[in-house]
Amino acid sequence: MKVLVTGGTGFLGLAACRLLRQRGMEVHAYSRKATEGLAQTGAKHFSGDITSPEILEKAMSGCQAVIHTAAKAGIWGPWDDYFHANVTGTKNVIETCRRLKVNRLVYTSSPSVVFDSHSMEGANESVPYPNSYLAHYPRSKAMAEKMVLAANSHGLATVVLRPHLIWGPGDNHLTPRILEKGRRGKLRRIGGQATLVDSVFIDNAAEAHLAALEKLKPGASCAGKAYFISNGEPWPLWDLVNAILSAGGVPPVKKTISPRLAWLAGCWFEGIYSLLRLKCEPPMTRFLAKELSTSHWFDISAAKRDLGYSPNISISEGLQRLAHWLQNQPKPQS
Repeated sequence: MKVLVTGGTGFLGLAACRLLRQRGMEVHAYSRKATEGLAQTGAKHFSGDITSPEILEKAMSGCQAVIHTAAKAGIWGPWDDYFHANVTGTKNVIETCRRLKVNRLVYTSSPSVVFDSHSMEGANESVPYPNSYLAHYPRSKAMAEKMVLAANSHGLATVVLRPHLIWGPGDNHLTPRILEKGRRGKLRRIGGQATLVDSVFIDNAAEAHLAALEKLKPGASCAGKAYFISNGEPWPLWDLVNAILSAGGVPPVKKTISPRLAWLAGCWFEGIYSLLRLKCEPPMTRFLAKELSTSHWFDISAAKRDLGYSPNISISEGLQRLAHWLQNQPKPQS
């Protein structure tokens, strides 16, 4: 099988490329620029924007399946940027699949598409989309997810995966941000309650995408459905944060602020950053305040049943692997 991975040089995309190659598949990776890590997998790189139909068509030519991980993530920035990358880009992927008669599409979404600012405890896929969103990222991902699910047909089988908090060796987003803020003393516990959160180790997240790809075909039980993906091990949020800090040799977070103060700070920062049109990310937003003060853990029995998904690497083992990887990285400049 020949598979196209969009966002193939990103954290999840690269892990998927590596796993596909290990299983003997031919891989096309599509992203803005090639990396040494991707070259080491043996995947063929195509450089371009996800909204460019001509270049995407070249990358997808001859493929039987697509794993679409490319996206604009984050909690701040203009709506047009999120819509362009996440909505227009996904529409382009779907239309190119149809044009080239590619019949399998695995789409990487996020549990935030159903986050309504309240705790989610043991939530399953029956949870509805909320009426409004506190950030552009979940809103745009929800729009894209709905398009992918609606595109499921006899000619194009689609499935949506919602991995929550992907981390591990090679992480270029979550772990570096936690460590950088921890080193600068910028992290604060929000609230005194031990809110539980799910997360997923990178290898498990990549395995979930391959499991979905292997099960997916027109008429399959997973076709046209969305699935939560996690390690199935909810941890107290700040225990997990402190474990990641410990893996990087950074002291734990001890200072605490109230959820109300975090929310008010988010409102204030969003107002100031919008007024001054600042492009850098605020230290707090309303979305982040709610994310860090509520529980988020999910029932992954549907993914286990329909996809055969099994999170084989535990959080404890993953933390050991993360610590080993971080020890071998260049030390940050003080």
